[in-house]
Amino acid sequence: MPHSVVVFGAAGYTGALTAKLLYGHPSFELRALTARSDVGRRLDDLYPHHRIPLELEELDLDRHGEIDAAVVAYPHGASAPLVKALREREVRVVDLSADFRLRDAATYEAWYRPHEAPELLDDAVYGLPERYREQIRGASLVANPGCYPTAALLALAPLAREGVLDDVVIDAKSGVSGAGRAATDKTHFVAVDENVSAYGVPRHRHTPEIEQELATLGADLRITFTPHLLPLDQGELVTCYVTGNGALEDLDLDELYAGSYADEPFVELAAAPPGVRDVRETNFCRISVHRDPRTSRVIVFAAIDNLWKGAASQAVQNLNLMFGLPEGEGIT
Repeated sequence: MPHSVVVFGAAGYTGALTAKLLYGHPSFELRALTARSDVGRRLDDLYPHHRIPLELEELDLDRHGEIDAAVVAYPHGASAPLVKALREREVRVVDLSADFRLRDAATYEAWYRPHEAPELLDDAVYGLPERYREQIRGASLVANPGCYPTAALLALAPLAREGVLDDVVIDAKSGVSGAGRAATDKTHFVAVDENVSAYGVPRHRHTPEIEQELATLGADLRITFTPHLLPLDQGELVTCYVTGNGALEDLDLDELYAGSYADEPFVELAAAPPGVRDVRETNFCRISVHRDPRTSRVIVFAAIDNLWKGAASQAVQNLNLMFGLPEGEGIT
C-alpha cells in the first residue's frame, strides 16, 4: 500500500517539482498540495510542464495532517511551526527550509531569526544521504540541505575527512530559480540577462551550514563563501579553492575521491571540470578535482541542479531512505 504524503508549500519552484516527483512515485500517494498563495488554482495551471492536475488547497491540518509523510517547502522561519504541528501528529517530515539544518539555536538566530521550535533541533537529521544515510533511515525529521551546501560539502568532504584543510574559498554560481519564485529586482530578467553578479557578500546564510558540516568531518575552520547569480533558469556550479597543510601534497587525489564515492549512486567523478548541463534535471552531483602545483592549492568543482539534487529530488531521496525504499525510486 502506498505511503500517503502531502507537499506543503507547493506553489514555489521546489515544492512544485517535489509534487511532480511524488505524483509519479510508485510507493507514495500524493494526497494533497497546499499553498500560501494561489489557493484554488491547479498546479498544472501554474506549471503546465509538470502536468499535475491537483488543486492547491489552503492549509488545514484536520484534513491534511492524517498522513504518513510530509514535505514542507515553506520559507525560513515560517516552516518551523508547521513542522512542529506535523511532528505532534507523528507525521514524518522532510523540511526544505533552513529551520532545522543548524544544530545550535543561537547560531540559527544569529543568521536568520528567533527559532520557533528549538526543541526539535536535536531530533533533526541533516539530510545529506552521502554523509548521514544510516541516520536518515531511522529519522522522523530530516532537514534537507541547502543547494550550495550540498554541492560544496560533497566537493570537500573527502579532504575534510583527511584533516588536510587549512583554508577554503568557495566561489559558487547558480541560476535564478535558486532565489525562489517571487521576483525581485535582482532576479528580474532585465537584471540577470547578459549579467553575472555576486550577492550575500560577505555574509551569506549558507556559510554556517557549510562550516557546521565540515566541522563534523574534522575540519573546524572559517570559510569564505561567495555566491553569484547567473542568467540561467536552473543549475549550480561551485569551485572550491583549497589551501592545505603539508599532508595535502602527499595525497593521491584521484584515489581519495574514487574511494570516497565508489559506492555512491548519485555522485559521479569526472576528469574535466563539469558544467551545469551535465547534471540538469537529475539527482547527480558531478565532481572534478585538480591539483595546482604552482600554488600548491587543490581546486574542486561540483555541479548539481539546484532544484533537483539541491532541493526536490534530494528530498525524495531522503523520503525513500526514511521509508525503507530503494534510494533512487522516483528520481531516476
